[in-house]
Amino acid sequence: MYEIPAPMLAKAVPDIPDPAKTPGGLSFEPKWDGFRALVAFDGTGPGGVVIGSRGAKPLTRYFPELVAAFADLLPEPCLLDGEIVVAHGEPARLSWEALSQRIHPAASRVELLSRTDPAQFVAFDLLARGERDLSGEPFAARRAELERLFIDIPGIPHPIHLTRATTDADLARRWLAQFEGAGLDGVVAKPLAQPYAPGKRTMLKIKHARTADVVAIGYRVHKSGAGVGSLLVGLYDEDGALNQVGGVSAWSDVRRRELVDELAPLVETDASGAAVTGDGERSRFTAAGKDTSFVKLRPERVLEVRYDQLEGRRFRHTVQFERWRPDREPSSCTYDQLEKIAAYDLADVLD
Repeated sequence: MYEIPAPMLAKAVPDIPDPAKTPGGLSFEPKWDGFRALVAFDGTGPGGVVIGSRGAKPLTRYFPELVAAFADLLPEPCLLDGEIVVAHGEPARLSWEALSQRIHPAASRVELLSRTDPAQFVAFDLLARGERDLSGEPFAARRAELERLFIDIPGIPHPIHLTRATTDADLARRWLAQFEGAGLDGVVAKPLAQPYAPGKRTMLKIKHARTADVVAIGYRVHKSGAGVGSLLVGLYDEDGALNQVGGVSAWSDVRRRELVDELAPLVETDASGAAVTGDGERSRFTAAGKDTSFVKLRPERVLEVRYDQLEGRRFRHTVQFERWRPDREPSSCTYDQLEKIAAYDLADVLD
């Protein structure tokens, strides 16, 4: 069995880069919004498949349908880099919520979800094939070998897919605009001349950057016990209800302590004068026993944040603080201000 390395990573850049300014040029791909996965297959059947994650947690047990597909469809031993995704709806789009539900401790639940919410794997790199270690080869050579591997998979059948790629920067810009409607979150640029670099940010990622005015509704105390760890924010819906939509973090030590004093006048208190706390939302990735409580704030203060996309009624990722907006009324912080994204069928991205 191949040794699974740490995945190669990407650093954020504000726009599609000029391929002419990178020695050897660039290859552009859609940025898939799923679980990063490195798949090792030794050619012996389902027992010879290991799905490694970006973190230390193996993903093999959570995706039995993919394990079966790799064993059945891959023509020979190989080590693939790619993304596990789940699609929902009509037209189809990626669903992070459905994907995150797949991480469940109960084997019976895993088996059920493998049928009701089956996953797909989108391959975008090949690190080894047979006895050949390809990680030291330039990406252009690895991509060509990946395409040859997929030629050996008749019809590239579902649920294994080869990501599309181009060296045309203008086409990459169109993908950036269009594919968001299918749930993708940007474009990745890969230097064609570079070898695989585990754990290094040698790729470039271009994501959508937008701003929104939101209401501060609470904060969690930093894990150190001092200062604000994250500020919870909300938006009003069409019925006037205030919904928690995400959180802002990454404050400096000094700023965390300052925020406690700045927000003190907004802290909700009970009859005894004690701060009122709420129980925060938990996900499949919230560690058991982790304290998710937060200090409630009266919804009176508005801030502007940067975000990349909305999934359902919440921001998909942690948002970034831009500035306070004392000129804005909290009631003006509604979902209506957010950009509406035209739907785009995921099948047209995978085709």
